[in-house]
Amino acid sequence: MSAARPGPRTLVVRLDSAGDVLLAGPAVRAVAAGSSHTALLCGPQGEAAGRLLPGPDEVLAYDAPWVSFDPPEVRREEVRALVDAIAARRFDRALILTSYHQSPLPAALLLKLAGVPWIGADCEDYPGSLLQLRHRRAAYRHEAAAALELAEAAGFAPPEGDDGALRIDGHPATAHLTGEDPYVVLHPGAAVPARAWTPERATRAAAALSDAGHRVVVTGSPGEESLTRRVAGRHALDLGGRTALPELAGVLAGARVVIAGNTGPAHLAAAVRTPIVSLFAPVVSADRWLPYRVPHLRLGRQDSPCAGSRARHCPVEGHPCLDSITDEEVIGAVEALTAGGPAGAAVAGTGTSGTTGTAGTRATTRATTRTGTPARKAAA
Repeated sequence: MSAARPGPRTLVVRLDSAGDVLLAGPAVRAVAAGSSHTALLCGPQGEAAGRLLPGPDEVLAYDAPWVSFDPPEVRREEVRALVDAIAARRFDRALILTSYHQSPLPAALLLKLAGVPWIGADCEDYPGSLLQLRHRRAAYRHEAAAALELAEAAGFAPPEGDDGALRIDGHPATAHLTGEDPYVVLHPGAAVPARAWTPERATRAAAALSDAGHRVVVTGSPGEESLTRRVAGRHALDLGGRTALPELAGVLAGARVVIAGNTGPAHLAAAVRTPIVSLFAPVVSADRWLPYRVPHLRLGRQDSPCAGSRARHCPVEGHPCLDSITDEEVIGAVEALTAGGPAGAAVAGTGTSGTTGTAGTRATTRATTRTGTPARKAAA
């Protein structure tokens, strides 16, 4: 039983979406290895991913007004309910995991009101008495690596033999959905539209992949059925809206390659160790968000005017950073990954144009870009 394990009772906070929670996985495993009880506090969009992670003894959910894309109003009764729930669990320590541009201080204030005596977080702002560990993340550190480094700074070492990659606890068999023949997955949607192909471009890609001899399975979340139906057309199998997150994990695990933007399913594919063609819009840094420690190739114009803007909707006419990717580039990337990849392409355990993101281990590779030129080296 968890109560028999030595160590503090620890709360890990990651109040974001499914992909963010999956990237927190290595840090959560480290915390769980050094704690008698580990709870994970997620946003509602990340709760299902949290329940797939190895390590947590329980998963809590809170729709934080300072995090959600569609933020709720601040309601005293909801804040009080969260504070009371945390207080009742008598945590000894808490780690607040955030993206590089987020502040941990609103969450830290609520945890202090709940009586958590020790809190650690990456933080650039003056925290006053809210944080007992004010950690500074390295520049351009990959989100998964940054979270693990915070856990290590708090005294939580990864368990022996843990390779630091993304991981989930398991997934159901999904051959009844996909069929038995080999397939590639095309996931055309994203919670942030700027990070995905336009529907027209995704539809042409599905047809081109089919014409090149690939069996294509199109996936999508509930609510994306019209998109996936359009993209699949007569060229592909449409699974839009037919898979909850565990079933989606099974579909991705069975694929030869997953083609997706910078979105949760790409990180879910990394967690089941499926190679990824990453359609990466430069609105956020590839250094921080590329598929982590899994074979992948990046496609997209990283010199687009939208670079670094964090735009949710593409501000450039024609969405050139992604829609200008050619069918030949997509098919070439799929074939490179399914064939094991040419020398210098993405390899297992690394990220393109980056490092593995763990202390003392570096393995640089070359990225496929829109222009065909090598991407610069960067910390992952």
